[in-house]
Amino acid sequence: MDNMTIAEKVSYIKGLTEGMKIDTATNEGKVLAAILDVLGDIALNIEDIDSDLADLTDVVNDVEDDLMQLEDYVYDEDDDYSAPDDDEELYEITCPDCGETITADFDVIADGEIKCPNCGADLEFDLSALDNED
Repeated sequence: MDNMTIAEKVSYIKGLTEGMKIDTATNEGKVLAAILDVLGDIALNIEDIDSDLADLTDVVNDVEDDLMQLEDYVYDEDDDYSAPDDDEELYEITCPDCGETITADFDVIADGEIKCPNCGADLEFDLSALDNED
């Protein structure tokens, strides 16, 4: 009886009471039948709750996996947007699409382009004027 679900246990008890031929016309028999009906309803509700909980657990696990992937993307240590060293000279760039101000060091700018972390727009840099000064 340990491996049975609650609904199966209630059905088993109902079978026992039917086997005992309890008279449901008596007050005691009416009460016992009503209790078994309520237990059956409770067992069905618990099964529904267990099913909903399993579905919810799957959704939460999926969201957790997505969040971990997003954190890996946003906080990636090899990312160009990581914190610069104190000795590096920083430049402020304003995205023409969203107006967000981005701070970057020269190495990031020297790559020629970056994506705006706010709106995803491609920001391109023309450093040819610097080459002519050298």
